Amino acid sequence: MAGILAWFWNERFWLPHNVTWADLQSTEEAAFPQAEDLYLAFPLAFCIFMIRLLFERFIAKPCALGLKVQANGPQKAQPNAILEKVFTAITKHPDEKRLEGLSKQLDWDVRSIQRWFRQRRNQEKPSTLRKFCESMWRFTFYLYIFTYGVRFLKKTPWLWNTRQCWSGYPNQPLMPDLHYYYLVELSFYWSLMFSQFIDVKRKDFGIMFTHHILAVTLITFSYVTNLTRVGTLILCLHDASDIFLEAAKMANYCKCQKLSDLLFLTFAVVFIVSRLGIYPLWILNTTLFELYEALGNFPALWILNVLLMVLQTLHCFWSYLIIKAAYKAISKGKVAKDARSDIESSSDEEETVPRSKAPHSTVATNGTSGANGTNGYLTGATSSEEH
Repeated sequence: MAGILAWFWNERFWLPHNVTWADLQSTEEAAFPQAEDLYLAFPLAFCIFMIRLLFERFIAKPCALGLKVQANGPQKAQPNAILEKVFTAITKHPDEKRLEGLSKQLDWDVRSIQRWFRQRRNQEKPSTLRKFCESMWRFTFYLYIFTYGVRFLKKTPWLWNTRQCWSGYPNQPLMPDLHYYYLVELSFYWSLMFSQFIDVKRKDFGIMFTHHILAVTLITFSYVTNLTRVGTLILCLHDASDIFLEAAKMANYCKCQKLSDLLFLTFAVVFIVSRLGIYPLWILNTTLFELYEALGNFPALWILNVLLMVLQTLHCFWSYLIIKAAYKAISKGKVAKDARSDIESSSDEEETVPRSKAPHSTVATNGTSGANGTNGYLTGATSSEEH
């Protein structure tokens, strides 16, 4: 085991030439990032998750009810043991042959059975109240951490000159504010890694899961190698747009269409400017060129840049979805059901079906999109980003 650890932590892989792990050991005069510090992220992630539960129940929920956000979920399907067994054990989308068989077995018409399965699928959708609470939590956290990051960074020299990210390396002591900033961000992403399995499901679950792994890897990597200065720039840059995204979703859940559209378009502008403009010209420029000029070539440098380029690929993918949604918003006066990580996986159309005493009656229905016109993509719950 000792041999494996020694091989993994090879200084010539992780650190620039003439820099050793001994140079990054904390002393009485100065503290430096230590790998064991990151263990604190796990209990902190649990604390953040518990704070979230309390926040959603005692703050977000009362706010949602005060704003008259719909508390009830979709209409529940009428209990039926046979259809329930098919739904849970065989298929949620029966084909025509199975529908005809069930119609004969239950003496229902095919359309009523199709309606039952549609209602049963929609029944598993989260309520608007739940989605509002989730968005309000994310909005509050992003607003707090972005504000904290801006207040911290405006006092640092590397915000105004990115070459200062590498100046004096490795002799860049760990400031308490930077240590707190990093641990809170890392803990939040660890909490997202686990909570996304119980959060509102989205169609790009796999992409978001990849993003969260990427974010945790980058934060951990930059902390251990003391490349935290550029890390703070990346974190703060990525938090900016998510504030507007979550605010737009909350406005949509409150049925404030014009406000929701305005916030979404603001989000689109901030996202594209920050991810396709500032990020490559500011962040990638310093990690690809200024870092190489200051510290020379070493293997971990390319690992860092590959991870950052993968992140930029995700930026391009999400920007495409956002631009398409923004174009439809401008040309048609509403935002289409398209954008980033906020398209729910349970996207079956909802139906408003009047209750009938006869389970097999053919009552006319009104299909609705679940998006209520504007910002259909906003019915999902981040992030967001994504970092």
